[in-house]
Amino acid sequence: MWVALSTRTISLRERRPTVILRRLARPLLAATFVYGGINALRSPEGHAEAAEPVVDKTVGKQADALPDAVPTDPVSLVKIDAGVKIAAGTALAFGKFPRLASLALLGSLVPTTVAGHPFWAAENSDERDQQLIHFLKNAGLAGGLLIAAADTHGKPSLGWRAKRAARMASAQVQDAGETVQGTVRDARSKTTHLAGRASKAVESVLPN
Repeated sequence: MWVALSTRTISLRERRPTVILRRLARPLLAATFVYGGINALRSPEGHAEAAEPVVDKTVGKQADALPDAVPTDPVSLVKIDAGVKIAAGTALAFGKFPRLASLALLGSLVPTTVAGHPFWAAENSDERDQQLIHFLKNAGLAGGLLIAAADTHGKPSLGWRAKRAARMASAQVQDAGETVQGTVRDARSKTTHLAGRASKAVESVLPN
């Protein structure tokens, strides 16, 4: 018992630095999204102007096929994106559904980066260099979000748990099958034994 308690204590001590790192890293990663979402809500028209070329090439082409309730104008899309950044960023900062929040922020970051920092379309080298720097910064944020989305807190992943559950179910089915087969064999053996005894009993009462 003492060994088990000591092992558990060592395990908890080893996990403490990781827990502290998560509590520090998540707010740092989320801060830029929350701040950017607030700024976008304060001045959606300016952000919509930058996003309009990308919106026209993507959502704009499918506007006629989408339901009327689905917003397709740049200003509305900017506001929705800002709401996602604020909500998901806040959730990530406080450690609420961190993996889901990270995926939501990653989905928001991709169109924002393409629309806001198209370095390939810059007209001069200075502007291209500035846009490329911001593009690479966002790429770094995307990498951080991918790591946060894959963080299972030291617990097995859903895929591993699903495979383990499948193996356990298969083993249980196999054990149940072997138990049934054993029961059938025992029943056959007992039936054969009883039949033999009955045959001998019958033979003993019949005249020779």
